[in-house]
Amino acid sequence: MAEKQEEPSNTQNGEPDNAEEGEEKKKKLKREDLPPFEIVTGERLPAIFFKFQFRNVEYSSGRNKTFLCYVLETQGKESVTSRGYLEDEHAAAHAEMAFFNTILPKCESSLRYNVTWYVSSSPCVTCADRITETLKKNKNLRLTIMVGRLFMWEEPEMQAALKKMKSAGCKLRIMKPQDFEYVWQNFVEQEEGEEAKAFVPWEDIQDNFKYYEEKLAEILN
Repeated sequence: MAEKQEEPSNTQNGEPDNAEEGEEKKKKLKREDLPPFEIVTGERLPAIFFKFQFRNVEYSSGRNKTFLCYVLETQGKESVTSRGYLEDEHAAAHAEMAFFNTILPKCESSLRYNVTWYVSSSPCVTCADRITETLKKNKNLRLTIMVGRLFMWEEPEMQAALKKMKSAGCKLRIMKPQDFEYVWQNFVEQEEGEEAKAFVPWEDIQDNFKYYEEKLAEILN
């Protein structure tokens, strides 16, 4: 049965319920010329988002966002590791683009970087092409992408884009149960004042991993 995502109220979304106040806020946004999209950043994402968005189901009904958790390792005299997550609204910019536009510019061309993404689903064609272009231009960057699900993997254009990513040096993998546990431990919020809760795998997590792993192998090989 397809899962349904409850629509939050305007107040929960940070939007005013009062219509007049809402109109005033819209005018203010236009005046400030804010970008036509929202990228949420942080160190840890809410557990409810992880449990729904990262679940490796075959049919991703209602999952209209991309969650990207990243580990950035800087190699040099002193190795430095940073981590965080990006979340998009599937509007003008996706989380993959946000990483290249906000995180990558901070990297120095004289240093080498190993980047690992843990993403709720594989990139769309446009983002896949951007990944390919970025890796070709930045020889000091090594990128491994761990995905929970494959996005539109049956489409020939999507398959071709994933193959280009591989040719450019990107390591694309399907998340194993232990990878979901890693994300849970390192990127998911825990209730304040409580001990960290153990990751509880869903019933079909292993079967779905094998399903997507086989599909990815068929595409890339």
